[in-house]
Amino acid sequence: MRGLEFHRPQSVVAEVDPDNPNHGVFVAQPFELGWGVTVGNALRRTLLSSIEGAAVVAVRFAGVDHEYDSIPGVMEDVTDIILSLKRVPLRLIGPEALTATLKVAEPGELRANSIDGGSELEVIDPSVYLAMLSEEGAVDAELVVRRGRGFVPADEQERRDLGVGFIFLDAAFSPVRRANFRIEPARVGQATDYEKLVLDVWTNGAITPAAAVAEAGRLVADHLPIFVTLEGPPLDPTPPVQDSALDKPIDGLALGVRILNMLRAANIATVRDLVAYSEDELQKLPGLGKKAVAEVRDRLEMIGLSLGMRFDLPQS
Repeated sequence: MRGLEFHRPQSVVAEVDPDNPNHGVFVAQPFELGWGVTVGNALRRTLLSSIEGAAVVAVRFAGVDHEYDSIPGVMEDVTDIILSLKRVPLRLIGPEALTATLKVAEPGELRANSIDGGSELEVIDPSVYLAMLSEEGAVDAELVVRRGRGFVPADEQERRDLGVGFIFLDAAFSPVRRANFRIEPARVGQATDYEKLVLDVWTNGAITPAAAVAEAGRLVADHLPIFVTLEGPPLDPTPPVQDSALDKPIDGLALGVRILNMLRAANIATVRDLVAYSEDELQKLPGLGKKAVAEVRDRLEMIGLSLGMRFDLPQS
């Protein structure tokens, strides 16, 4: 049995800053009094702490014994180079971790565009300054890049399978640089005691502001169902899915950004394309493991669908 209905937003208006594509403004209204703050707080905290990203977690320089050492012909100490590496925004495309290289033996400025991780690593801002090399200078380094969430100090980094000589780094994985919200008055008919939520999000370019907000919303929603079923009758059954739902893009399933990228790479664009795959077939796609397939399966079950569905072709 349901109680009195709440006025709730039916959509979110997204505005991208024309001067900065990494800044987005998201407006939702109307909320009942207090609910704008409740939702805004949950989204902001999740955006700042829980969005997945990539960062350099360890580095090994040829000829360097420790982080306080120096490299001949390089103006900056190793400590300064490490601090600069922490500022390089990165995106891992597929793997959970990889080892990239940084090899330069030419005089001049060393920038992030010299980081080479192959096709599975994207350097979002290749202009980040790392060091200045003289005629005799050369940098030869291995960088371990991993996927993670939040902030992980150097002494808590995973050290398995790494050889000697690696220097471990504090890693700030979050691609969200800032997130703020404010509450403004909103109107419903003649009533003015409602709230408008205005959410401002800035990212480092590894993820769009809209994708970050969508991921935050998914994470918050994932934590709530156990409370809904704590006491009382079960949730209303999911209504039958119409054919139109099968033809919607997979973006509407609220999957993680990495999973969406892997599915698109396999030319899976709609829900119909997705449910045609069995679990075994999906796990064979590059970058999709058991955990990712389980998330896909759970999302489909929420709308009354499952993997491995087959559909008859329409009669011509």
